[in-house]
This record gives sequence, C-alpha cells and structure tokens, in this order.
Amino acid sequence: MTFLISPLEQFRIVDLIKLGIGKYDISLTNSSLNLLIIFTVLTLILRNFNNTSKLFVIPSNWQLILEFIYKFILSIVTDQIGNDGKKYFTLLCSIFLFILFSNFLGMIPYALTVTSHPIITLGFALSLFIGITTIGLLKHGLHFYHLFVPSGVPAVLLPVVFAIEVISYLTRPLSLGVRLFANMFAGHTLLNIISLFTWNIFISGGIFSILALIPIALIVALISLEFVICFLQAYVFTVLVASYLNDVIHLH
Repeated sequence: MTFLISPLEQFRIVDLIKLGIGKYDISLTNSSLNLLIIFTVLTLILRNFNNTSKLFVIPSNWQLILEFIYKFILSIVTDQIGNDGKKYFTLLCSIFLFILFSNFLGMIPYALTVTSHPIITLGFALSLFIGITTIGLLKHGLHFYHLFVPSGVPAVLLPVVFAIEVISYLTRPLSLGVRLFANMFAGHTLLNIISLFTWNIFISGGIFSILALIPIALIVALISLEFVICFLQAYVFTVLVASYLNDVIHLH
C-alpha cells in the first residue's frame, strides 16, 4: 500500500470557520489563523522591550532572550545604517521576528508556512519597498534621484546607467519576496517528498523496512538544516531591508 499525497498539499489554504458578509468572504483560514498567532506573539515581545518595571538584577531566561534579540537587531541596524538608523529599530525588529516566527511556526506538523506563499512574501516586500522609497523622497526630495547616478560616470553613458539603476532598484521587492518564498517552498517540499518516500519504504515490510533507517537519518539532518534556513532567511531579509534603508538615507 502506498500513499499518493501531493507534496504541495501542505501549502493548501483551507477554511477553518466559514464567514461572509454579503458578497465578501471573511472566513478564518489556516493562513489567517497563523498570522493572528504571529501578530499576538510579536506584540507581546515588542511590548516587553519597553517594560523596564519587570527587569531584575539577576535576569530571567526570558529577559536574557529579549536582551539577545535587542542586541542582535541593534547590531544589524548600526552595521548597515549607522546611528541614523536607530529610529528604524522597531521596524527592523518587527520584520525579523515576523519572518522568524512565520518560518518556525511552519515547522510544526500540519501547520501552514505563510512565508511559502508568494502573495504573502511579495506583498510584504512591496509594502516595505514603497515605505522605504517614501522615506527617501521625503528626506531628500528631488535629490533622491541621485541614488541612480553613480559618481564618476561619463556623461555619454549616463542615460544608460540611469536606466539600469532604476530597473535594478525596481526589482528589489521582487528579489526580496521571491528569495524568501522560494527557499521556504523548496525546503518544505523536499522534506515532504523524502518523508513520504521513507514512509512507503517502511510500510512495505521485509528487508526494505530496515533500509528506511537511511532516509530517516537524512530527514533528521534536513529538519535541522531547515531550522537553520528559517533563521537565515529572516536574517537575510532584515539585513537587505536595512541595506535598502541605508541607500535611501545616505544616497549610496
């Protein structure tokens, strides 16, 4: 007996509670439930950053975790933007924690990975891109377009270089969204395929059941690697957003 389950089944969005107002569908889906959970956890963590009344001389484990997150995000801000970027600490911290919790929540069996859906990652990246561009325009006005004119470019090549720089700038949200979506989608799909393959070998019986121990070890290694990728993707996304903020703030 074999199971013919599609590896893409894990990415399916299903209705948990059917709701509707007229022609508008406002049903609670597994995707929206995950987003609500992430938003609640994220709100509780960010509130504790400003809650100094519960700090102790001997820090608790929770306080140590908060301090680690604070120092980690602050190092990204100062390395990528400098002291001018400290005002964007809350934004970058929220981005990092949102992606990190979304990725980790997707590692729970039967849970949906919201960052494996391009509509989520591309929409998130596009909204950040619009906000970052707005910051640059408000800060520099028309001088913002100097971002697309590298220093030392000959006047003859200036129109071509300007066009290339504009196209490169406009593709940033696409690269941000696709990078996150592709990594999470590919990792979870590969893990699902190998898991189904191992299960079919195991239930086949006989000598083949022993052979299932080999891919089981591979699955354990892949799960460990997937947790690392979950963290790295949140880190890379945050660093790139900080780098883009640095470009529009300092125009380089």
